[in-house]
Amino acid sequence: MSSTTVPATTEADEPRPTTAGPADAAALPGVAAAVTATPVTDLAADALVEIGEDDPALVDEVEAALSAVPAVDDRPTHPSGYRALGLRGLCGGAVHLPGDPGYAAAAQAWNLAVAQHPAAVAYPATVDEVVEVVRAARRAGLRVAAQGTGHNAGPLGVLDDVVLLRTGALDHVHVDPGAQRVRVGAGVLWAPVVEAAAAHGLAVLHGSSPDVGVVGYTLGGGMGWFARALGLATNSVTGATVVTADGDVLRVDADHHADLFWALRGGGGSFGVVVELELRAYPVATAFAGMLVWDAARAPEVLPAWLRWAATAPDAVTTSFRLLQVPPVEAVPPFLRGRHLVVVDGAVLGDDDAAAAAVVADLRALAPEIDTFGRVPAAALVRLHMDPEEPSAAVSATAVLGPLDDEGVATLLRVAGPGSGTPLAMVELRQLGGALSRPAEDGGAMPCLEGEAVLFAGGMASTPELAAINHAAATALVAGMAPWATGRQYLNFAEGRTDTASGYRPQDWERLRRVRAAVDPRGVLVANHPVTAPGA
Repeated sequence: MSSTTVPATTEADEPRPTTAGPADAAALPGVAAAVTATPVTDLAADALVEIGEDDPALVDEVEAALSAVPAVDDRPTHPSGYRALGLRGLCGGAVHLPGDPGYAAAAQAWNLAVAQHPAAVAYPATVDEVVEVVRAARRAGLRVAAQGTGHNAGPLGVLDDVVLLRTGALDHVHVDPGAQRVRVGAGVLWAPVVEAAAAHGLAVLHGSSPDVGVVGYTLGGGMGWFARALGLATNSVTGATVVTADGDVLRVDADHHADLFWALRGGGGSFGVVVELELRAYPVATAFAGMLVWDAARAPEVLPAWLRWAATAPDAVTTSFRLLQVPPVEAVPPFLRGRHLVVVDGAVLGDDDAAAAAVVADLRALAPEIDTFGRVPAAALVRLHMDPEEPSAAVSATAVLGPLDDEGVATLLRVAGPGSGTPLAMVELRQLGGALSRPAEDGGAMPCLEGEAVLFAGGMASTPELAAINHAAATALVAGMAPWATGRQYLNFAEGRTDTASGYRPQDWERLRRVRAAVDPRGVLVANHPVTAPGA
């Protein structure tokens, strides 16, 4: 078959938001003391840029004086507003500054519980525009955070001196079926990639949600329904195009910029703005997949049985155990509406239905109310988990667990099981083992993820009060399970500030820090789980 390029269906299908912005700001005076009496223009932003390269301390002094300027007329009120003025004309006008009509919408993360207030939001449509934004931000003494959707935006923290570089317009998908490779732009979501690959009988190592961005998910590890058979998605990256902190464009792979290529695969966003990824695809057209559902009252029976089964399950199967509180809404079938449930879902790779059925036979023997396991197109797996596909507000906590004994099971069920009164919408154990436990050959910074399961507990955060209640419940559960935790974190699931080093083996963490020092010694790039250079 010939290769194909398809337009991706992403949030970037809408025209890039643009803003004209004020055009009448006036000249920066020579001394900071006169700032409050003198209007400031775009020329002032250029002056700050020039000053910033030679005298950062003076820029700080000027910024402090500017912060005292009353919020009148069209003057920026954001702490770094004047530094960001120099970005105004970039990206064909698709740059939002604080105070612009579209700023709030442009800065909004997918997780609506996260408030982002960057110095500017830029929407580049080309690699050249990404380069322009990075270079302009660097000259202005600002930092840069690349963001596709913002599913895991919480750990970014304060963004006062950060340009949020939204990648949604970089939305191309190209499939080369002969080489079994897929190239995707930085703004592409998983659903269109899965569909494009499936058209050629191929599968990619997507996650459990169709609307998570490919790049962020993959740079952070990537653990989906093929994980125990094929490993973390990050180790199936075969190449990338990267804009560095200096604004250079590099093509990286195993033979070019090998240290950077290693760091990108699992190290997250601390090493460059990835504008394109090349991924290995696999000849998987179908899978034996589905879900099993019981009332939560069966959890004391089903959870220990699932744990025993999971400990010896073949690598071909990857599953998840969840306690779900189904909301009482009309979109849910009446017989499930408002109920507390146990759900085990997953997929078995392989073409032999009888062999696949034998893999899940012990779980089916527990007599679930619902059993949907059967042969399905591989592309259907991206929606198997029923993750929300629209932005929503949520809070969570997570940990990687080792083996759970009877006391561990009892603790989890006492805190979050039936009759516990937990407000949490979901408590999940994502099965590890198999290829996940073995370092990938020629793997990157996250070659494996050892443990028995990843615990993820989450609840809705539609109001501040509900956010506080659910965050307390999630963190209490994780704290209660601490005796069975490995001390490792799977950072893609860590939606709050955490020690980034906990996401890596010690030797990989130290190497990551050395690479960060080499590629971004000034700390221009901002990641949700930052890798810090030695001495930083």
